Amino acid sequence: MSTKGKVLVAMSGGIDSTVTALMLHAQGYEVVGITMKTWDYASSGTSKKETGCCNLDSFNDARMAAVQHGFPHFVLDIRDEFGGFVIENFVDEYLAGRTPNPCVMCNTHIKWRALLKRADALECDYIATGHYGIINQHTNGRYYVSKGVDETKDQSYVLWGLQQDLLSRTLLPLGGYRKTDIRQMALEFGYPELAKKAESYEICFVPDNDYRGFLKKKVEGLEERVAGGAFVDKTGRILGRHKGYPFYTIGQRKGLDIALGRPVFVTQIVPETNTVVLGDEEDLNQADMQVAKINWMKYDGITDGMEATTKIRYKDKGALSNLYTANGGVRVRFFEDVKGIAPGQSAVFYEGNDLIGGGIIQRNNPIL
Repeated sequence: MSTKGKVLVAMSGGIDSTVTALMLHAQGYEVVGITMKTWDYASSGTSKKETGCCNLDSFNDARMAAVQHGFPHFVLDIRDEFGGFVIENFVDEYLAGRTPNPCVMCNTHIKWRALLKRADALECDYIATGHYGIINQHTNGRYYVSKGVDETKDQSYVLWGLQQDLLSRTLLPLGGYRKTDIRQMALEFGYPELAKKAESYEICFVPDNDYRGFLKKKVEGLEERVAGGAFVDKTGRILGRHKGYPFYTIGQRKGLDIALGRPVFVTQIVPETNTVVLGDEEDLNQADMQVAKINWMKYDGITDGMEATTKIRYKDKGALSNLYTANGGVRVRFFEDVKGIAPGQSAVFYEGNDLIGGGIIQRNNPIL
């Protein structure tokens, strides 16, 4: 029995999760590999070949690595759990005029809970994933995520929803390394093909990146139900007709199929009236927003006016802001205007490199 403990490692078959498992195994942990099947592409109605985390080749790659290094591996089918929450949330959010982030929802509500449940059944002390982040414990006893050292790969943004019981048992061994280091480790472990393996950035259940087509397949009669709504300007003046409010996102410029003699952007979506507001690029600027469904990490709350760097999307560099408790959530007031705040996306609050907490951006400051 390992003196370091027993760890259940989520293995997708990709380089990051495979190196995570092999690294922990080499460090003396008793490793159990598990590959979670969240989706199959036959259900999406696309002809595209399966790629990413939910295909047979990836399952076989993960199993082969486990067999070669002498630790057990299991495949866990969580399609029902995944579809019943992540996909329904994805559809519901677009129908509510918001832009969802399914990877955050999956991490928060499905993957980590599924891992912990199976870890308990297998008497594992820890769970581990190949995410680029670092888990620390504050002097106040609370666990929190810090940014990984590789800023280009840091995934702390998508981990804001993890609660204390999950964080206390999670290992993120890649957080202290750069991606180039991980590729070198794959070579040293004897997996040159893995070191060259392409990464997938798609939503697993929308493999062709056509979320509009996915919505049409999932919601019977949606296209007919929402077609013919109005494009309007910020005064309410009708500019033209659109294809239906769920098929647009805040900040969208391309694919509007409307000619106004200048570039225009989607600045607001009003599902109640099937209205899409268009404006100039500067109309996307906002100085504040409301955030709900908060999960605190480093602290169990905030003092009003607390300063933080707030990120409103995954690749956002973040903007300085003050945080205030309001309406059961957090009101964020930015030092300077930020562009393209999209309801439904995650807002994540940082103190330096440390994640204070996060939540879901709400629709606020309506124009109409």
